[in-house]
Amino acid sequence: MSSSLRPGSGQEPSFRRRNIGAVESFRQLDERSIKRVYRRWAPIYDNTFGRFTTEGRRHAVEIINRRKGRVLEVGVGTGLSLPNYGSHLDIVGIDLSPEMLEKARKKVAEEGLDNVSGLHEMDAGALDFPDAGFDTVVAMYTLTVVPDPAKVMRELQRVCKVGGQVILVNHFSQDDGVRGWVERRMAPFGDKLGWHPVFDMSKVMVCDNLKVVDRQALRPWGLFTMVTFEKLYQASNERS
Repeated sequence: MSSSLRPGSGQEPSFRRRNIGAVESFRQLDERSIKRVYRRWAPIYDNTFGRFTTEGRRHAVEIINRRKGRVLEVGVGTGLSLPNYGSHLDIVGIDLSPEMLEKARKKVAEEGLDNVSGLHEMDAGALDFPDAGFDTVVAMYTLTVVPDPAKVMRELQRVCKVGGQVILVNHFSQDDGVRGWVERRMAPFGDKLGWHPVFDMSKVMVCDNLKVVDRQALRPWGLFTMVTFEKLYQASNERS
């Protein structure tokens, strides 16, 4: 190893320094802290972070609108994406935050979104839906928020039909450069931010029956990535 540690040097290996922040972020971010953070965010979300994520949401929905059938949006939040879905789709949304869902329901009522058949308070890691019930499952800006991304990914694929698609729009961190340095410094504050600044692509590559069929960087500045998976087969013992 070219950068081996000298005994007694008092220095930590670089890979360990990079990962300490990520570990602490995942330890701190639990269901209670998520609800607390998004209770504060709910009144201002649409005009703050919501504006920053508009392009990624539009892009994902444009692709989903080419499809048919039932769509599950996991982490629907205040319902920013709901008005953009085609009327030919049956949309169901879930979120952990009751305050965010209240705003989503208001949008549905005010805009007469008849294609939205349900908005439910629910844990993304324990979806209260039967296996293979949706043609498309989408999670936008959600995987960096949940305490256990691998568990959520298994739930997304479980409720998706064979031949259907699981679509993620998410931030994936960098190991190097200024952005990577900033992300690692932000990681210990994940519980206050409500999301994981350090989030590697490997955290979503946990289902053997999901095949990546498309991956593209989104505006602005390529900070977010859209990854599309196709479900190849229904796994057994889904909740084990």
